[in-house]
Amino acid sequence: QVQLVESGGGLVQPGGSLRLSCVISGDMFRLISMNWYRQTPGKQRELVGTLNTGGGTKYSASVKGRFAISRDRDKNTLFLQMNNLKPEDTAVYYCNTRHLGVGAPYDYWGQGTQVTVSL
Repeated sequence: QVQLVESGGGLVQPGGSLRLSCVISGDMFRLISMNWYRQTPGKQRELVGTLNTGGGTKYSASVKGRFAISRDRDKNTLFLQMNNLKPEDTAVYYCNTRHLGVGAPYDYWGQGTQVTVSL
């Protein structure tokens, strides 16, 4: 079992920045990727970005050039740096680890942290 605990959300003005953190514990057996998602009420979760096991990253077109994912292995922490924030970035943000299973992958999720971008 893997446990994920997020922090760093809050209220920020348009154009501002936030850094989200996700502390990870447990055995990350057969890890495929580490990810950030976001979700607003009544909508499906949207993949924001991915960090693969080789260190490569990929981002949604809506955040590319503004957000960046990184990892501190010594502190077992995943980060999402969010710059030039826009009102449409308002959402609950979730960290995620994806693992190889038999026939299908399986995921672990954090509890989510609220990000609100407003004047």
